[in-house]
This record gives sequence, C-alpha cells and structure tokens, in this order.
Amino acid sequence: MTFSSADAQSLMEITARPPLYFVRGEGSWLTDDTGKRYLDCIQGWAVNCLGHCPPQLVQALNDQAGKLINPSPAFFNEPSVALAKRLIDASCFDRVFFTNSGAEANEGVIKLARKWGQKNKNGAYKIITFDHSFHGRTLATMSASGKPGWDTKFAPQVDGFPKAELNNLASVKALIDDQTVAVMLEPVQGEGGVIPADKAFMKALRELTREHNMLLIVDEVQTGMGRCGELFAYQAYGIEPDIMSLGKGIGGGIPLAAMLSREEVSCFEHGDQGGTYNGNPLITAGGVAVFDTLTAPGFMQSVQARSEQLSQGLQALSDKWGMQGERGVGMLRALILDKDDGPAIVDAARERGPEGMLLNAPRPNLLRFMTALNITEDEIKLMLAWLDEVIAKVRA
Repeated sequence: MTFSSADAQSLMEITARPPLYFVRGEGSWLTDDTGKRYLDCIQGWAVNCLGHCPPQLVQALNDQAGKLINPSPAFFNEPSVALAKRLIDASCFDRVFFTNSGAEANEGVIKLARKWGQKNKNGAYKIITFDHSFHGRTLATMSASGKPGWDTKFAPQVDGFPKAELNNLASVKALIDDQTVAVMLEPVQGEGGVIPADKAFMKALRELTREHNMLLIVDEVQTGMGRCGELFAYQAYGIEPDIMSLGKGIGGGIPLAAMLSREEVSCFEHGDQGGTYNGNPLITAGGVAVFDTLTAPGFMQSVQARSEQLSQGLQALSDKWGMQGERGVGMLRALILDKDDGPAIVDAARERGPEGMLLNAPRPNLLRFMTALNITEDEIKLMLAWLDEVIAKVRA
C-alpha cells in the first residue's frame, strides 16, 4: 500500500514529520512503503531496546493475546505479578505500579511524593527538579521539566517545582525549605543533550536528601532497562533512591512504564491511583519477555562492549572533523558538533541512498544516539562510516 500526503492529513499536526511511511521493522532496520531500508539509530527515542519486532516479544504478545488481555486492574493477573517480582528482585525497591507511558509514571511519582509529604512532612509538596530536565508532557510533568520555554506553555503551570542546576549541590541546597518533599532528576539528561549527573553529585544528593528527610527520585524512563550499561542507571552511582520511574525500554516498543518505591514510601490509599489499562496481562507479558532478555547471561556485557565501540567511534569522528567530542553513558550517547548543522546532517542521513539512516538532533549542535541495545558490531561500524560520509556531504 502506498500512502499520500493527503492521507496523512487525518492525523493531528503535532510535529514536523518527513514524508516517510514505515511499514516494516526488523532489528536495527526499518523499511518504508517504497522498499527503502534505513539503519535506525533512534529506535523510537530509546524505546525499542531490542530493536524492531524482536521475536521473543512478538511471541509473548501472541501467546498472551490468546489467553487473557485485560481482566481489569481491580484483579490480580499472572504476568503483572511476574514482572513486578522481577523488577523488585533486581532493584532496591519493594513495590511496583504499572502505567502506560513514562509521563504517566512520573505523574504518579509526583502524586506519591506529595502523598508521603502529607503523611510525613506536614504537607510538604515541593519537588526540586533541574534546568534542562524532561519528565513528560502532562501538565504536572511539563511543570516539573526544566525545558526552556515550557514555563509559559499551557499556563498556569502546576506549582511546586523549583529548578536547580545539575551537578551543582549548592543550587539544590538554596531551594530547600520546610515545604520541600523531594529532589527528582534524570541520571542522564537525555532531551537536555545527553548530560550525565556526576557520581560525586549523586552521592552528595543522596546524603543531602536524607539529612533533610526528603525523598530522592530518579526518572529512569530513558536511562533504565540497560540503556546505560547497568539494568538501572542509579546502580552505577552506588546509591539507592526512594522512588524510580521506568518507561521506554521496559516494554521494548509496547506501551508500558512503571513507578517503583521503597516500602516506607508506598503510601497510596485506595482510590488514590489507578488506570483502566495499567498492568494489563497482554502488555506485562511483553515486559517479562523484554526483562528476561535484558538479564540473560552476557547481555549486559555485550551492551557495555558496543557502548565502548560507539564511544570510541564517535570520538574518532570528532577528532577528524574538529568537533567538540562525545559524551554519554552506555548506549545513550551524543556527538557534540562544532557548528549548528545537526538538523542538516539528520536530513542528509535520512535521504542518502540507496539506504538511509535515522538520526536525532535534540540541539542544533548535537546528535543523539539511542540504538537498539543488541545492535551488532558490524552495524555500528556501518553507522559510523555512513555518518562520516554524510558529514562530508553536508560540509562540502
């Protein structure tokens, strides 16, 4: 089937989309309706941790769809309990609540922190977040985000999210008052330009929150589920947070996210939290398949090896073209350009023939890489070679 631009007018206009209509995906590759293939270095913005249509996920969904899809969250179901148990056993947390998106998980995180403040800190409700952070597109999560310009969108904002500066402990201390209940941050600011939190800063932040009887919340929607070389990024920092949100990779491409907390923080009362589709067996069965693949022997070691290959390759390109280096953690990385031609590189990569490549430029001077975690050594070599070729074409 061939699509036209007129067909696309039925969709609400929410972003500038190129005239591409994808019809098939396998691993690190997408195919459009003309038969052209693309090496996908975005993977749904770090969603498809196992690439497109991983067989184990497809099989799990097919098997579960024939047994039970949604009995209602008013009842227990086997896959949701199985996935919750896996997450608890692999982390420092005791309780899980499943949602459908990362923004919804973060919305729940905010509610839980405020509920805890009502019960334990005389109604404290403020959550310190950070400049350039990104926590979602609901009204509360947009208010929590430090993305420039978002403070005036859909005004008035939800109150209670003062902004500190990442890796600056003094800026956090300056915002603490008797109404502060928590500090919330991404271990690596993805949308902000792939900016990691320093290990010393994270450790000091954990000490500071304990000193002031505040919660430490990590938003691992983008950094969790192996993206940063550990199952959860907080584990690489040697700390234990109080609450964590997960999304994107937890479902490997299907709508699944989660909020996790320690037992002492899990203070919702009946009726405080819910959702018609939350924790349904179809999607959580897919989550079990993804989790078991990510935690299989040798998988994380492979992620770490590909991360090192990608990091070295990007640094070599930076050296060749006189750029500003590369940064990131695990398979969430950025090439820092020396000029604002990121969008032109993205366009040229997509339009190259006979095969294209999908890249992302969250900033005009930066390219972000969020490949499948099981991308092959040869595919990374190909990606780097094509990137070199495209840069040469754009800068000719």
